[in-house]
Amino acid sequence: MKTLVVIDIEKEWITKTSEYYLGNISSFMKKLNLLIEYCRRKGHKIIFVRHVELAGKAFRKGKGAEFIDNLSITSKDVVIEKNKISAFYRTNIEKMLSKDVIIAGILTNLCVRSFVNDAYDREYALTLVEDCCVSVSKKMHQYTLEDFQLTRPEVKIASLQNFLKL
Repeated sequence: MKTLVVIDIEKEWITKTSEYYLGNISSFMKKLNLLIEYCRRKGHKIIFVRHVELAGKAFRKGKGAEFIDNLSITSKDVVIEKNKISAFYRTNIEKMLSKDVIIAGILTNLCVRSFVNDAYDREYALTLVEDCCVSVSKKMHQYTLEDFQLTRPEVKIASLQNFLKL
């Protein structure tokens, strides 16, 4: 069995008045939900990571830290709450992961990158579904993917279409 980890799919990113607003991410959400449903049909464990700030204005408990409404999440899925960039910092996520981990989420260059780095150092087999991740810009997203290919060549990077063929 594999584990799908979905990182920080929260309302703060789609709130127009937020300094973290990413714009229209509807095509990303469609692809992400396809990935989630595919993994669910395959019987993979699904973990949703939610970032909740303990201080500051954004990602606070309440509306900003809530999952985006059309996210395909069920009561059978696991939810991990984190308070730092890393999903490994003071959480029990490591106990819940299988050896093979699929990764998707927001932001490619920050919380997704942190997860990949931490999981890589713990020797998990990693697959990052590139079009099921989003960043503040396409340039930043692409740079992060290129950096993974250069510095962590063992991390598989696949489009959703190619992932579904694996």
